[in-house]
Amino acid sequence: MSEYQYYEFQAIDRALSADQVDKLRSYSTRAQITSTTFTNEYSWGSFKGNPDAWMEKYFDAFVYLANWGTYILKLRLSSSLLGAGSAKKYLGGAWVKEKLGKVVLSFVSEDEEGDGDWVEGQGHLSSMISVRADLARGDWRALYLGWLMRAQAGELADQTVEPPVPPGLGKLTASLDAMAEFLRIDRDLIDVAAQTSPPMNEMSTTPAEVHTWVAGLSAKQKDDLLANLIVDGDHSAAVGLFQKFLKESGRNEKNSAGSRTVRDLLKAAQQRSEERQQAEAELRAKAAARRDRQAAIAREKHLNGLAGQQDNLWTKVNALLHTKRQPEFAQAAAILVDLRDLAGAAGSADFGLRIAELRRMHPRKRTFLDMLAKAGL
Repeated sequence: MSEYQYYEFQAIDRALSADQVDKLRSYSTRAQITSTTFTNEYSWGSFKGNPDAWMEKYFDAFVYLANWGTYILKLRLSSSLLGAGSAKKYLGGAWVKEKLGKVVLSFVSEDEEGDGDWVEGQGHLSSMISVRADLARGDWRALYLGWLMRAQAGELADQTVEPPVPPGLGKLTASLDAMAEFLRIDRDLIDVAAQTSPPMNEMSTTPAEVHTWVAGLSAKQKDDLLANLIVDGDHSAAVGLFQKFLKESGRNEKNSAGSRTVRDLLKAAQQRSEERQQAEAELRAKAAARRDRQAAIAREKHLNGLAGQQDNLWTKVNALLHTKRQPEFAQAAAILVDLRDLAGAAGSADFGLRIAELRRMHPRKRTFLDMLAKAGL
């Protein structure tokens, strides 16, 4: 397979200016560029920009795929919504960058086997994009998944204790599922980690509840929010207020303290995988046995319907062989299998003589003779 790289950037909180779009166009004449996106695929050559610099300056989300096995997801949030220190507890210092009031998170999955399960890039970012909004609301499940990915990849020492476990790991959203699949995180590892994760409490709100809470905000807070939304198109201020609402109304979730080590989780995931595979093998064996029983019953019924018709069946076989056509040869071979089974042990000698006679009479019908051999005749 030839080299393939896919780059996709997306601006969410605010659109790119015309000058910014022109600047991005100078990096590529082939890229698809809009006021909110930059997308390009490379089968030869390479990207001339710097993804980290672009995330700091222009975009809120980024996905990269290469067919040698590198998958990258980057998300940018306001540091007022997610502190760099909190994120580093899960992703480590190398994958969390803070600059100009923004935090950029990097999730990097490497697969040395390359393109064994290769798929192209379109659609991946859109399937994961709401993870960013979840993080902005205080849902840290994506961060914990990033930590699991690092544990699975061997980046962490065996004795490393897991960070705080967020609620809801046992029931991931569609976007978190897509993220886990994109980062190739073992599902057994996620299931094991979810055992100490409490269920996600109901976080839905009603307009009346929000209205009552907003009425308590100061005039300056309301004015600042409206100004940011109208003039700058900055939605992070609204999300920050929502976080505050969740906290003050008692809806925001508390992450439980982690206590398991990397070794504990990997060992438990391996055990779960073995148990699951054994259970699946047992189910397959039961299903196969059930199919065999059903096939045996159907076979017995079929043979019972042919009982007493042996002479007519032999006559039909001879007629089919004189047609000199492959479909009729296959039909003749199938009838001979029925005749063998009807003969049973008692008539096997006579049946064998008649098969030998057929072989003697039709020595040049190699296709038919091959069919007999394949049928064990």
